[in-house]
Amino acid sequence: MVTDAALPKVSMLGNPLPNIPWEDRPLDSNAVVWRYSNNPIIPRHATPTSNSIFNSAAVPFNGGYAGVFRVDDTRRIMTLHTGHSSDGIHWHIQPEPIEWKFEDQELSEFVHRYDPRVVWLEDRYYVTWCNGYHGPTIGIGYTYDFEEFHFLENAFLPYNRNGVLFPRKINGKYAMLSRPSDTGHTPFGDIFYSESPDMVHWGRHRFVMKPKGWRWESTKIGAGPIPIETSEGWLLIYHGVLTSCNGFVYSMGAALLDLDEPWKVMYRAAPYLMSPQMLYECVGDVPNVVFPCAALHEPDTGRIAIYYGAADTVTGLAFTQVDELIAFIKANSEV
Repeated sequence: MVTDAALPKVSMLGNPLPNIPWEDRPLDSNAVVWRYSNNPIIPRHATPTSNSIFNSAAVPFNGGYAGVFRVDDTRRIMTLHTGHSSDGIHWHIQPEPIEWKFEDQELSEFVHRYDPRVVWLEDRYYVTWCNGYHGPTIGIGYTYDFEEFHFLENAFLPYNRNGVLFPRKINGKYAMLSRPSDTGHTPFGDIFYSESPDMVHWGRHRFVMKPKGWRWESTKIGAGPIPIETSEGWLLIYHGVLTSCNGFVYSMGAALLDLDEPWKVMYRAAPYLMSPQMLYECVGDVPNVVFPCAALHEPDTGRIAIYYGAADTVTGLAFTQVDELIAFIKANSEV
């Protein structure tokens, strides 16, 4: 671990977040990302009918936190629920799914809704998720208050997953990362960048990055939390998948993208940041999964809190410091 005094100061764009959930790194650890000692923070049975709650998104809201959560119920239907917290650690998840408002009722039919991301963008909170519309694609909606939710459109034709918006327009256009896929448990996947003038029509697709052979991310990759704008570039935390002799293994990695042309990868850490090693990450409905979906950041202190799904069953929390993380990415980069 590099001492704080030896690290270059990295700035993050964003509003102060003095109540960001936080726990100092354990004294016996030199990990660049470390787990909250009381994980999982959201158990699988946090609502009366939930089988599991994981791969979810949280944002600052009204002095506390709000979010959209993936809840698989006891019918094993995948739906999205709202949740609120005063400290970002102890959450109350609404027992009933979000009821979306549709201008076109044809879009109201769905097979599943899962793996949401949430971002404050301009004047509202946008939600993206994997939407089951004749196959998986990226649904887009918005809310002002986490009470009423409006559905816009599906961004792409099936099949696509891991739609992650940037927190501001880039070159005058809305911007999103995604991962084209297939109908099932996709055995491939590269990250792409797309632009839109209106959050409805998407194009100007650009390749960003692909898996690396014979690594922790050799099968497929996908964007995770909303990218964080830093003085060194867009900080992208993502997931990568290895196909082992016992199935998929999902781990967490990081890269830095160019601020003006985010399809250009400047640095990409070769080692993972975190892999499934704890019991709640290795044992569950889908073993061996660490799946980051949201990250809070505090510009004044450099603190980052990462929410991740564990074993497709529960939700965990991990922490890092932006100076250390970016130094780690650069020191271990293999683009």
